[in-house]
Amino acid sequence: MGASDGQASAVFLGTLRWFRSRTSESRRRGESQRLVHRSVDPVPGVAGRGDALVAGLYEFGGQAVRAAEAGERGDTPWRHREAGDYWLAELHGFDWLRDLRAAGTGLAAERGRTMVLDWLQQHRSLDNTAAWTPEVIGRRISAWLAHGEFLLEGADDEFTQRFHQALDLQARHLTRTARNAGEGLPRLLAYRGLIESGLCLPDGERRVAQGLKLLEAALTEQVLGDGGYVERNPSTHLAAIWCLAGLRATLDASERPAGQTLSEAIARLAPSLRTFRHGDGGLALFNGSIEEERGLIDLALSRTAAGSETAPFDAPYMGFRRIDSRHSTLIADTGAPSTTGRWAHAGTLSFEMSAGRERLIVNCGGWRGGNAGWREALRGTAAHSTLVVDDTNSATLGEDGAISDGPTTVKVERRDQDGATWIDSSHDGYLDTLGLIHKRRLYAGHEGADVRGEDTLSHIRRRRQRGREFALRFHLHPEVTCAMTEDRRAVLLRLPSGAIWQMRGAGASISIDESVYAGDGVTRRRTSQVALTGPIEDSTTVKWAFKLLPKGN
Repeated sequence: MGASDGQASAVFLGTLRWFRSRTSESRRRGESQRLVHRSVDPVPGVAGRGDALVAGLYEFGGQAVRAAEAGERGDTPWRHREAGDYWLAELHGFDWLRDLRAAGTGLAAERGRTMVLDWLQQHRSLDNTAAWTPEVIGRRISAWLAHGEFLLEGADDEFTQRFHQALDLQARHLTRTARNAGEGLPRLLAYRGLIESGLCLPDGERRVAQGLKLLEAALTEQVLGDGGYVERNPSTHLAAIWCLAGLRATLDASERPAGQTLSEAIARLAPSLRTFRHGDGGLALFNGSIEEERGLIDLALSRTAAGSETAPFDAPYMGFRRIDSRHSTLIADTGAPSTTGRWAHAGTLSFEMSAGRERLIVNCGGWRGGNAGWREALRGTAAHSTLVVDDTNSATLGEDGAISDGPTTVKVERRDQDGATWIDSSHDGYLDTLGLIHKRRLYAGHEGADVRGEDTLSHIRRRRQRGREFALRFHLHPEVTCAMTEDRRAVLLRLPSGAIWQMRGAGASISIDESVYAGDGVTRRRTSQVALTGPIEDSTTVKWAFKLLPKGN
């Protein structure tokens, strides 16, 4: 156990001793336990998922574990390790109570109570980091407060007492540990739980004041000038919106003012989420994001009054550019990797492209499953639609999820003229290690049926012992089929709708290779990639183009 874990254990044990003493006093005095208010969960539950939980199927983030596989006793999921950190955080966060509530049956309520009691039995001490991180405590408190009425209706006195005692214990523990939450979204989740515990539990005014102060400082740092979210991850951006929208709704229900900082943060975050939406309504895959559920994206935008706004085409602080046209949509990563949050990707200057409602060029996605090897592989530069040198990442990926030694200077310039758009960008991620600067130009004609690019490698420092081979990768969505033309100088790409795009390259060898796609974060779908490869010369320039062919070709 590390020093920080030891400190956290000491804090928890001190809180536990205090709580036991306070509980004994409360019982002697006969104090009543109640919820002053109920927090608001703005995300709708899914009855089918609730029914699955009743049947012992724990499915989070698209990954399912059955009760028989879940633990030593065969009926408890709390000790299941193979599903990975994301699955465990979802499980211990208790957001799935909304699904049991949506199921609305007596069996669902009983299952929820059983899970709560089982969790209490399994976690009497701070021995599970997935259960006791500040952000997970915050999520769990918010979920219990939002769905406590559902759990308590028809419950016996013993459950009611233990439920309230556990809420009190966790709220007081979070009071001491909330400021230790990790940077980015974890802080918002922890602070929301802290504030809502103060609003909904007796004698919580000090927690409300503490949480609002911490939240205001966090939002000032995390919400960028263009409405971008500091982690540069579209899924995290969406999660931040839901977190803040839920907190604002709870404050409103408690007749407390939300405050200007919170309201302005939501007003800026929601419209900028549209930067990442493809024609199919899902999110682009940058820095660990997944496609997400289209309906939930629509709902988040509508509930934050951003449903009818157009997508921002320029987000300089967030580091993304977007090109919208009649036939295609391009979303380009033109920013340095974020040092906030975990599991950022080395995908600088990558782009995705959709044609109408169909995805064409993609990144491979982020991995939420338990296999750490796949998570690291999908974080690499080669898993993105950009250029890679000597099969080397453009940023150093730490095993702890941090990113370092990556691009520090990313330059970008956009020009729009007569309906056409040019985006010129460059990054220095290969400068220190290989002495190279990567420059990329993207162009889209006024209707988007003509998309072109140019990638250049410039020698700034001579390092002839390395930097010898390049590979320019264009990963295809699994529903796109591809075939080389007879002259082997172009590739034909057919979409499910029957539309055909032709891709050509100049200055490199062209080939079709295998690839994978993890649009949901837990399923690896086989797909293909078009690769342009060759040696790096004193002056290396590769040109490529996508052209929509007329129907009937």
